[in-house]
Amino acid sequence: MAAHNNFLLIIFNCVLILQNAPFLAVALPLPEPISAKLRNDSQTIKLASTDYGRIVEEKPYGVFFPVNGSDIAGLIQFMNGSPTPMNIAARGRGHSVQGQSLVENGIVVNMTSLGGLDGRIVVSTTTALGPYADVGGEQLWIDVLHATMAKGLSPLSWTDYLRLTVGGTLSNAGIGGQTFRFGPQISNVLELDVVTGKGELLTCSPTNNPELFYGALGGLGQFGVITRARIPLGPAPTRAKWVRMLYTNFSAFTSDQELLISNNGKEKSNGLNYLEGLLLLELKAPDNSSFYPLPDQPKISSLISQYGIVYVLEVVKYYDQQSAGSVDQNLEKLLTGLRFEAGLKFIKDVSYEEFLDRVHTDELALRSLGLWDVPHPWLNLFIPKSKLFEFEWGVYRSIIQKRKLSSGVLLFYPIFKNKWDEKTSAVIPDEDVFYTAGFLFSSGFNNWQTFEEHNRDILKFCAEAGIGAKLYLPHFESQKEWINHFGRKWTVFQQRKALFDPKHLLSPGQKIF
Repeated sequence: MAAHNNFLLIIFNCVLILQNAPFLAVALPLPEPISAKLRNDSQTIKLASTDYGRIVEEKPYGVFFPVNGSDIAGLIQFMNGSPTPMNIAARGRGHSVQGQSLVENGIVVNMTSLGGLDGRIVVSTTTALGPYADVGGEQLWIDVLHATMAKGLSPLSWTDYLRLTVGGTLSNAGIGGQTFRFGPQISNVLELDVVTGKGELLTCSPTNNPELFYGALGGLGQFGVITRARIPLGPAPTRAKWVRMLYTNFSAFTSDQELLISNNGKEKSNGLNYLEGLLLLELKAPDNSSFYPLPDQPKISSLISQYGIVYVLEVVKYYDQQSAGSVDQNLEKLLTGLRFEAGLKFIKDVSYEEFLDRVHTDELALRSLGLWDVPHPWLNLFIPKSKLFEFEWGVYRSIIQKRKLSSGVLLFYPIFKNKWDEKTSAVIPDEDVFYTAGFLFSSGFNNWQTFEEHNRDILKFCAEAGIGAKLYLPHFESQKEWINHFGRKWTVFQQRKALFDPKHLLSPGQKIF
């Protein structure tokens, strides 16, 4: 009996040791180059089991820490040849909100482990291409900004939040206030290195492996892992005039947005550099109240009480030392004739980086209050221009205002279809102008389901009213829904999957295949 107990004690101790080992040769007969970089200690698994949404939890078998792209290729090649392969999910900052970057009982590739290598952001210039940056897929956009600004240069198209990886945003689209002018980030890529679902490390561009290039851009990680992107650059401004104008009339708000973007094309250097719209249902720190002077806040709150929703048109004009003397005059000319509420135009003068990294300022404030790492039941939609007023009444008035859904950021701004490349995997409405509607809710851990119900009601209205909305950062539970989402692009998407990831190993959290 004593011998039996000693045997059980030995087994128990061995299990404890294995569970707490930082690196572990797992049960699969993995080759040493893979097993040496695989971790499945409890802390690593916990961190890889959820994402920014804090709604979905899926526990991976292990987390792979590659040193270079060849390591990722080796892992995928091994799984392709295995009789019992595991799914693989590339993870940057884990900023998905519905488990898209997770994998149950599979391998998470920690892309940020590539960031320790030298030369992962290289700025160059050629006669043919002009200035550009070769950037590792694991690099954060904020670091790309710093590296390029050191050379007096900058990417042209940005997301609102810069603590995201290059590969992550390019796998979706990468939209923000510059999209009306330069298109999404996937329209601002010259070349990629991608490890396909077959484990091939390929360079691709519009003329070299174009199916992989266009497939990977907006491809939701279905065809490969982006390990490098070549990003075109332009001159970096030094400062920004940051303007917010308040509206109580939805028609005036949207008409003025469309007027401004139609007058400010890519080649018009005197035009606006950024445009977005927001909804205010209440003034609260840090995201909504800090921009507005204290003496004006009672008036703004009064308008919100009177109208239910106040619309905010947010624009930016960049400048540098050379244009500093004329920027105010040029900005005033651009904004002449707009129909915002009298006396409710507010201007800040900030550095270029301070403006681009503005969400990080809010992040620090929210983190200090314990309100950053909370559930984020987000919904992002593209709304055709022809359905604006049906959407405004059916969603903003009948759901958002009536239910007083003010816990988060609500975005609404226009984008031109012709700034997107139809050959990419991204899906947008089939109208020349469409709007981004972002419902960036945050909630407690005990009530996120309520916000998910609100989101379902929004989608239900859009479907029943024939709005023709398309989801950005989509999440569906069935392939039928995905087929409907992709529409005429589904056949090509399916063909690319068969070509580049025939065993359906990659990004299972998207739940497409």
